[in-house]
Amino acid sequence: MSLIAKRLASIKPSPTLAVAAKAKELKAAGKDVIGLGVGEPDFDTPDPIKEAAYAAMKAGDTKYTAVQGTPELRKAIVAKFKRDNNLTYTPDQVIVSTGGKQVLYNAIMATVNPGDEVIIPAPYWVSYPDMVALAEGTSVFVACSQENEFKLQPAQLEAAITPKTKWVILNSPSNPTGSAYTHAELKALTDVLVKHPHVWVMTDDMYEHLVYDDFTFATPAQVEPALYDRTLTVNGVSKAYSMTGWRIGYAAGPLPLIKAMTDVQSHSTSNPSSISQAAAVEALNGDQTFLKEWTKVFKQRRDRVVQMINQADGIKCHTPEGAFYVYPSCAGCIGKVTPSGKVIRNDEDFVTYLLEDQGVACVHGEAFGLSPFFRISYATSMEVLEDACTRIQKACSALKQAKAA
Repeated sequence: MSLIAKRLASIKPSPTLAVAAKAKELKAAGKDVIGLGVGEPDFDTPDPIKEAAYAAMKAGDTKYTAVQGTPELRKAIVAKFKRDNNLTYTPDQVIVSTGGKQVLYNAIMATVNPGDEVIIPAPYWVSYPDMVALAEGTSVFVACSQENEFKLQPAQLEAAITPKTKWVILNSPSNPTGSAYTHAELKALTDVLVKHPHVWVMTDDMYEHLVYDDFTFATPAQVEPALYDRTLTVNGVSKAYSMTGWRIGYAAGPLPLIKAMTDVQSHSTSNPSSISQAAAVEALNGDQTFLKEWTKVFKQRRDRVVQMINQADGIKCHTPEGAFYVYPSCAGCIGKVTPSGKVIRNDEDFVTYLLEDQGVACVHGEAFGLSPFFRISYATSMEVLEDACTRIQKACSALKQAKAA
């Protein structure tokens, strides 16, 4: 009898974390490696947020909190949703978890039965399908082309919905592409969803504040109030406030759903860290002006990376609206031969070549459900990014056409 549960057979280790681990391993071995695989801002957590955590420790706020989150933080989240999204919730409609990943996991585990379908536009964040698999649900992938800026089209959504559909997951701005839906684009999608009252909407808005070029962020329950009672709006402090290690995510939605998610959490992690919750209160309630400075820096990095990557032979990269990723096509490199004589058969071969030949660590598109692409995170300094892009250009220039058989 096997010790390991059969359900884990369909679960894959996180490719993004695997790339980061490989880059660290090579660096430790003395290799000159630039890691562009991790989605983590390089800015430090702002001092007022750290000071709020220190004050909480000094005040003795080091005990268990309510499983659902402290009243202070849930009140701050209610205020955030009203201020930023014009969405009205009560504190008991809010759950705080150990990162946005746990919020999503709680929701899937609390609602998905064996055979239920979850529509996931591709490219997608790597953990969505594995969460669905753990719940014994079925992921329904919908390929979103580069020509459509990797965005789900209304006709595609309509065609994917069946009587078994439980959720559709919408991530905007997107990891891995950085693409974000305009208000009009979301309205076209919500018009479809209004016609299917059995379908619930899970929004992953983690990159809400990281948008550029005067793009205006919107979220489905804001765009279509008729979906309010079947939408879970998910967010967190990790990306916008550079608090990845603090592990605080949150969501708001219908009370029965939030209660079910709280029940799941009560038997796994219980409450998130009390200290991290105190810091998150300051993040949401405090001065937000630094966000504009950070987005200005990210925009400059995005523009430079897109410019330089598009100068690489065989690479085509569109300019995304948000987050801190680009998702270039490497289709022009497929079938070519490396200086060592290896044929680039797919995007995994391509990123392996970049790592081995030039010491640049990226994540291959297959990991996100759409090939032949690769993801670059530009959440690092301009100097490092320019060095990395120069190396990618050099690697692409060194590829040769395969000889005819």
